Amino acid sequence: MKKLKVLDLFSGIGGFSLGLERTGGFETVAFCENAEAPRAILNKNWPNIPIFNDVERICGYALKDSVDVICGGFPCQDISSLNKKGKGLNGDRSGLWKEFHRLIKEIKPRYVIGENVTDLRSKGLTQIQKDLWSSGYDNEWYCIPASALDLPQERDRVWVIAYPASERTGEHEPRIWRQLKRENLQATIDSNTEVSRERLLDIAEKFGCEPTVQRSDYGISKRLDKLRGHMLGNAVAPQIPEAIGRSIINYELENT
Repeated sequence: MKKLKVLDLFSGIGGFSLGLERTGGFETVAFCENAEAPRAILNKNWPNIPIFNDVERICGYALKDSVDVICGGFPCQDISSLNKKGKGLNGDRSGLWKEFHRLIKEIKPRYVIGENVTDLRSKGLTQIQKDLWSSGYDNEWYCIPASALDLPQERDRVWVIAYPASERTGEHEPRIWRQLKRENLQATIDSNTEVSRERLLDIAEKFGCEPTVQRSDYGISKRLDKLRGHMLGNAVAPQIPEAIGRSIINYELENT
């Protein structure tokens, strides 16, 4: 199978691309990150990959023939319940979803993978689905915590996966859900995911550490990348896009 070319938006320190590329079926062709410290880490780990610094200045039409997948965790600051005055998708930062959506319309990728905090369910998810449908994309969404892949933390996030509606095969279950069920996920991935303290303790015992629900991460190299990369919100747990990536590859292989 030919590798799928990835445009990684709101890249942080590259957790999305790290996970997708681990599958062997994806290749990142460009990043977009505006913060200097994460850009330095991206340059170190992907030295030959271009990095855009402003999502609003990317011309999707110029990338149309070189991108198969657009991925990214767009800013959550206006969505998170920690921001009592957040305006959701109308906020200055989380409102950058409109640029994500613009690039989807211009590039018309085969797949879209988006990520955000679980508060998105009540602060913009319906609008995102409407935007995708209006652009000709079917979509699936799941709450997948990091603990679903046996990582010693909850870190629950909404994951949206979209693909052109014309490619639907008519099966009763969404295409990626059927594939994700084959992954070694140790928790329910649905809209009601809750991870108990006891469950986290069981997982943490395997790692020899205390469980955490903080916004740290596992699966990214330690020390410099974590410290310089401002890990608070600047990376996804790469094991999750890896599982999603494998699910996409399996679907492609079974339907070609």
